[in-house]
Amino acid sequence: MSSPPHLLRGLGWIFLSILCWAPMFSIGKRALSVVDAFGLATLRYIFGSMLLVALLWAIEGRQALRFEGRFVQATIFGLIGIAGFNLLVWSGLSYTRPEHAAIIMAMQTPLIALTVWLKRGQRPAPFVIGCVVAVLAGVILVVTKGDPARAFLGGALFGDVLVFLGAVSWVIYTLSAARFPGWSPLRLTVLTCIPGAIGLVIANGVAIAAGIATLPSAAAVTSIAWQIVYFSTCTVVLGILGFNFANKYLGPLNAMLSLNLIPVCVFAIEAALGRSFAAIEIAGAALVIGALVANNLYLRRITSRG
Repeated sequence: MSSPPHLLRGLGWIFLSILCWAPMFSIGKRALSVVDAFGLATLRYIFGSMLLVALLWAIEGRQALRFEGRFVQATIFGLIGIAGFNLLVWSGLSYTRPEHAAIIMAMQTPLIALTVWLKRGQRPAPFVIGCVVAVLAGVILVVTKGDPARAFLGGALFGDVLVFLGAVSWVIYTLSAARFPGWSPLRLTVLTCIPGAIGLVIANGVAIAAGIATLPSAAAVTSIAWQIVYFSTCTVVLGILGFNFANKYLGPLNAMLSLNLIPVCVFAIEAALGRSFAAIEIAGAALVIGALVANNLYLRRITSRG
């Protein structure tokens, strides 16, 4: 149990992350009508990485920018977690709805449990497996609205699959932290963001050459200037740092439990913007969030007993 000062600090940091990340899918969906997924992902991390590099230099010094023989590993996981995640999620969001993306991204916690099971042979408890099944059922309800054929309309299912693959990419990136002992969370973030951002630039150039993407005009970039500032400063810098500090003060279980508020916030934002939801969508979202909360509370109880 965290002491009161640590609890207050942790709650403050996790609130910052939620505040930064909750509007991301709604803002991104609308920005994609001006700049395509390749351009948005690239712009987001070019500026965000520059800010993170400056922050790392100021806090830990110039020597913290050295890879110390881990360049290949940092590049691999940066390409998977930064480039892969962004290209998949933003491309998927072009086809699907913000609330779908938020619900699918909420599957990362059970995905981590399943990955650990497959990789290390640590089978989750039956209760955890039951929560994973409930999460999957809830996601299916939200995506299909109870009608599987509906999921194929307008390419929505394709978008949902891309977002899911993006969530898998982030799970791989998250689990890679154990490969970098001695690096602070900020240093790990920066030294994986650098190759990830370079990967985004290269992928953007290839996509433009292949006719898959278009180079955004200066007028287009200017028209979404505040969105780019939001993505760079809030989602890349403040959101990540807030979550890392929340982990420090609250522990990962409590931090992840708090992040389950994000899908609720996305549904509320979309409702405020005029989106209407079917009752089965709300039921599916409630099932996902309820299962995630139950899973986190169960794991917290097991941890406290241990």
